[in-house]
Amino acid sequence: MLLEAVYHRPKLNWCYAYDGRTIHLRIRTKRDDVTAVSAMAGDKYIWDQSMAYVPMYKLAADELFDYWECEIVPEYRRLKYGFVLESGQEKYWMTEYDFMEQPPENPDRLFEYPFINPVDVLKTPEWVKDAVFYQIFPERFANGDPLSDPKGVLPWGGTPERDNFFGGDLQGVIDHIDHLSKLGVNAIYFTPIFTATTNHKYDTEDYMQIDPHFGDIDTLKELVKICHERGIRVLLDAVFNHSGRTFAPFVDLQKNGEKSRYREWFHVREFPIAVKDGVPTYDTFAFEPLMPKLNTENPEVKEYLLKAAAYWIEETDIDGWRLDVANEVDHEFWREFRRVVKKLKPDAYILGEIWHEASPWLMGDQFDAVMNYPFTNAVLDFFVDGIGDARNFANAIGKQFSRYPRQANEATFNLLDSHDTARLLTRCEGNKDKMKLAAQFQFTYTGTPCIYYGDEIGMTGGHDPECRKCMEWDEAKQDLDLFSFYQELIGLRLKYSALRTGNLKFLSAEEGSSSLVYTREDEKDKIVIFMNNASKPQNIKVSVEEARWEDIRTSEAVSASNGALNIKLPAYGCVMLRVVK
Repeated sequence: MLLEAVYHRPKLNWCYAYDGRTIHLRIRTKRDDVTAVSAMAGDKYIWDQSMAYVPMYKLAADELFDYWECEIVPEYRRLKYGFVLESGQEKYWMTEYDFMEQPPENPDRLFEYPFINPVDVLKTPEWVKDAVFYQIFPERFANGDPLSDPKGVLPWGGTPERDNFFGGDLQGVIDHIDHLSKLGVNAIYFTPIFTATTNHKYDTEDYMQIDPHFGDIDTLKELVKICHERGIRVLLDAVFNHSGRTFAPFVDLQKNGEKSRYREWFHVREFPIAVKDGVPTYDTFAFEPLMPKLNTENPEVKEYLLKAAAYWIEETDIDGWRLDVANEVDHEFWREFRRVVKKLKPDAYILGEIWHEASPWLMGDQFDAVMNYPFTNAVLDFFVDGIGDARNFANAIGKQFSRYPRQANEATFNLLDSHDTARLLTRCEGNKDKMKLAAQFQFTYTGTPCIYYGDEIGMTGGHDPECRKCMEWDEAKQDLDLFSFYQELIGLRLKYSALRTGNLKFLSAEEGSSSLVYTREDEKDKIVIFMNNASKPQNIKVSVEEARWEDIRTSEAVSASNGALNIKLPAYGCVMLRVVK
């Protein structure tokens, strides 16, 4: 047994409260090195009467490690614990201090979860577990009010550029709300809608005003009201890392320099502010002069931004915020942000844009979830770009899943494309079957899936600005087969809770293989999903329990022979079977 590979620490994703009564324990071991793990757990004040061994199961695996988990509900909300590791004849007890070949005599040397204080528990909104998001780039979705068009607006459907306008607005979303209801989505994420100079609106000029090209506060109120009547939640984009160059405090700074009362609102390295050799003398988003970075540690800046966060919840009843460039803002700001938002609306969704591992933001005091780009990369690598085999893919998914507490995984935002990336169908080089297979994994994985506007009707486009085309509303030019596919996929996800929050286990993900078999299981259902990520048909055989099986798409019975299912799949095909109880 390679003890050097064994890892555990209290808190973070290794020992956390899932709710007000339940503690999850996790431990890492070398892959395929340990055959059994148990937690030795009890109450520190009545150890002899309460200690018990709790078997752990293999939660996930990656190329180097296995990750084990168990769930314990301590009677008095506190836990003393250690681990027992077994491999053949080898057996070790792991304490906080050492590995031992005999049970520890002194429980004081064990790990400890001191007490489940409810305020410390990461509580994510229940509705997010059942959400299917649809991302809208407002300037390109629909032009519902030509009177609000910016100067120089172009005819709808022209070639998107970084600096042109087509007149999309909030009224356009209202006018086409039936499209979203018909599709079946129940949540919308809007990129920024506040006053700004660009078509993307990430250069905020006024955080307290809707951009007049999009409408006004009454338009937003009407949109949110209509969405709520249809069971659709609304998420807005908060750009608090930086403002725009036309933001009034920055205009004052440009005018008055060191004498500006707003000089501490920003991070100025040198006066007068200027751009030298392409690099601004003040901190910005990337090196973009139009987007000066805000000093969120400044009390006035903090007060202004938190006021804006509260205002739009109070006035328009939005359901949460997506936080742009969230990892470049200080943690203390986000802690105060969470307190303000959750006090006004406890089930508001706080979603951070972080492209990498994000555990420090998911400890219960900042975000509910993050945009799950490690998931995005794994899916695109395997299903779209053909990088790696099924084992590599399962390893990448296992690694991602093991990094966060379960409630964060259940609320994480799973996307395959967006306004920041090439569109999914373009990434698939027009191969709809590959696109569908990637989407089927997205919709059968833990977390909330998001569809980028237009993907459901076959829109294409490379990186920005091509991915920001005008939505195609001519039905004759829409891919209605693809629309029906997404309708069905959304319907299946909403019908079976196992596809949303059930346990995930890979039954087959072999080295050199392009096929996958995995289960999603909860107390209601067990669903086995077969995927062929190859350009030729394949037979996939996997051992299963003796049971009656049916295809969840067709309700047709499927026979298992000698404890195995043998499924023939077309190229880039997928079959989902469930146990009939």
